[in-house]
Amino acid sequence: MSANGWLQFAIYSVILLATVRPVGIYLTHVLEGERTWLDPVLRPFERIIYKLCGVKADKEMNWREYAFAMLGFSAATMLLTYAIERLQYYLPWNPQHLAAVGTDLAFNTAASFTTNTNWQFYTPEATMSYLTEMAGLATHNFWSAAAGIVVAVALIRGIKRTSSATIGNFWVDMTRTLLYVLMPACIVYALLLVWQGVPQNLSNYTVAHTLEQPSQVQTIGQGPVASQEAPKMLGTNGGGFFNANSAHPYENPTPFSNYIEIFSIFVIGAGLTYTLGRMTGSRGHGWAVCAAMYVLFAAGFAVCYWAEAHPYNMIHGAQQTRTATAPGGNMEGKEVRNGIAESALFATITTDASCGAVNGMHDSFTPLGGMIPLANIMLGEVVFGGVGAGMYGMLIYVVIAVFIAGLMVGRTPEYLGKKIESYDVKMAMLYALIFPLIILTFAAIFVLIPQGLSVTNNPGPHGFSEILYSFVSGAGNNGSAFAGLGTNWWYNVAMGWDMLIGRFLMMIPALALAGNLAQKKSVPPSPGTFPVNTPLFAVLLVGVVLIVGALTFFPALSLGPILEHLLLQTGKVF
Repeated sequence: MSANGWLQFAIYSVILLATVRPVGIYLTHVLEGERTWLDPVLRPFERIIYKLCGVKADKEMNWREYAFAMLGFSAATMLLTYAIERLQYYLPWNPQHLAAVGTDLAFNTAASFTTNTNWQFYTPEATMSYLTEMAGLATHNFWSAAAGIVVAVALIRGIKRTSSATIGNFWVDMTRTLLYVLMPACIVYALLLVWQGVPQNLSNYTVAHTLEQPSQVQTIGQGPVASQEAPKMLGTNGGGFFNANSAHPYENPTPFSNYIEIFSIFVIGAGLTYTLGRMTGSRGHGWAVCAAMYVLFAAGFAVCYWAEAHPYNMIHGAQQTRTATAPGGNMEGKEVRNGIAESALFATITTDASCGAVNGMHDSFTPLGGMIPLANIMLGEVVFGGVGAGMYGMLIYVVIAVFIAGLMVGRTPEYLGKKIESYDVKMAMLYALIFPLIILTFAAIFVLIPQGLSVTNNPGPHGFSEILYSFVSGAGNNGSAFAGLGTNWWYNVAMGWDMLIGRFLMMIPALALAGNLAQKKSVPPSPGTFPVNTPLFAVLLVGVVLIVGALTFFPALSLGPILEHLLLQTGKVF
């Protein structure tokens, strides 16, 4: 660990926290239908979209209608992506003449990009045509991100409103999020990446003769990379144009591109905390939620950085030595240009925020270093999480925390003027329990069946961690991986359903909670009301997140990374 590493973290933190208020204000204006500085240009296009699509912008929906619209839109776009993959050989913009994607892989990929997971059981540049990348995958980088944002805002509206049967209009929320937030930002973002050297073209792959052996030929992939990279990072999607994702120099060529990519992952999720405070009229509560998220983020980075900067003397029997590029740190699987601190920061951010932007890197981490990305996803990615998903996930924990606080003082708990009653707690607990149930069920099955073990390249606890991480990453809609795990038909299909259940079966309780809270009347605070706009509440919220995560996942963690750590500490080889 070094002063330079901590300085990088401090600079990142200061700049991120400085954007929380302006981004939160802008998101509030957009999602509440208020005037923005882009209105003169975009409002006419917004009206045209409503007219062409038959959307009645002034008609709001109850939570069931909102959920049905969200599910219907997601199903339709998933089928569209599946069709493009299966037909890509016959479609244009396929200069490499790539074959149609297989049925199981096409299903897995369509489910992956629809759910904001962007898990990749394939090598993108050798599998997907330019049209598939643009029309099938990059579009989902916008759609799935917008869907997460609007569900979070629908839940915030439920908290804000009183005696209301509606929580907004899904089609209006989606249109405004895409038109006023994601598309303008990504246009500027993509141009910045092109300026930094990220390719943006429809040319054939480049065939080059290597300098070492001129007789050998190397095929260098390219294509419309920048236009996919921008929504990938801003929408916390992951799923890069190249197999190495943002570790590939064509996706992330310079220190400046690296910074704006890791910064963009958190910027909308962090801004939504201020949107929460502004929309509910309790800005202190928004800052308390932001503080809780930041504490979890800082703690995760600190542990991951410590673990990677203090490697084991023996990993798989090999003595690690100190070098000029790795003074006492684990540089395995890391780029020298980034170093240990920035790699730990990137790993913590991407697994906090549902963005598998460095797919596979975590497999080369030390056991405890790799445990942090795994634990971050297990907690529900509530640290400025996947755009929107992290916010509504954290609000579920807020309801649980308020309920526990109410029990402590022996009265009906209240949250910003709303009584938290049995239905609210049931929806919150349903959300919290679905996640470990699907993960542990799938993981238990695949560590028992031959089809699950046959593609695991590592025996012992690390092999278990690889299987567990895959289903944690899928259900958590993250998309990163312990890359030692291979794939087959069974994993493609199971992971597809793992991702779909982890996304949509958890959105429904969140929307049901929003609808129920919106119907409630507001009650004035009393001496027994637990204040949710104080540092004490932030501490309580951090505790609830950690306790719920530990109760549901600690046994699984102890069988993987913790056991591997103990074996390596005692010099055991497996």
